Amino acid sequence: MFETIKNDANAVFVELIETAKLNRGSILVIGCSTSEITGETIGTHSSMDTAKALYDGFYDMLKEKGIYIAVQCCEHLNRALVIERELADKLNLEIVNAVPQPKAGGSSATTAYSLMNDPVLVEHIKADAGIDIGGTLIGMHLKETAVPLRLKNRHIGKAYVASARTRAKFIGGARAVYDEELM
Repeated sequence: MFETIKNDANAVFVELIETAKLNRGSILVIGCSTSEITGETIGTHSSMDTAKALYDGFYDMLKEKGIYIAVQCCEHLNRALVIERELADKLNLEIVNAVPQPKAGGSSATTAYSLMNDPVLVEHIKADAGIDIGGTLIGMHLKETAVPLRLKNRHIGKAYVASARTRAKFIGGARAVYDEELM
């Protein structure tokens, strides 16, 4: 089962990076229910082993590409985000004091916290793209103009995966000309 989760995660994240056109310095918000990945109801069967298998499928790849992750905690930590202190400093984000645990933050956030060099929690971020594994509702952490992505790979384990990228707003009206690179 864990090998399947790792392979599913790898396939989804490879496709997401390409489809969302993420590059060095991009921010990807990740919301994840390990309960949903194993076929249980969100919030009922948090699993560190499942989270480890998930992160084995994408973490090193994103780090190598220089893509920042912002991992959403569960509602017990008000959906705060685990990020590297470097990113918090770069964006001048206010750090909040909490350390995620499997039943207060979730196994995914707890795993991210353990893998990062210098993890901190923040309450808000405006990410370039997002992935929602198992219905965790990440939209509040995306930039304003979110565009849904229709990935071919739509499941990790038994959890449905929804994803989005963001783009610059269109302004101007009928006579405006737009930069194709920003679409």
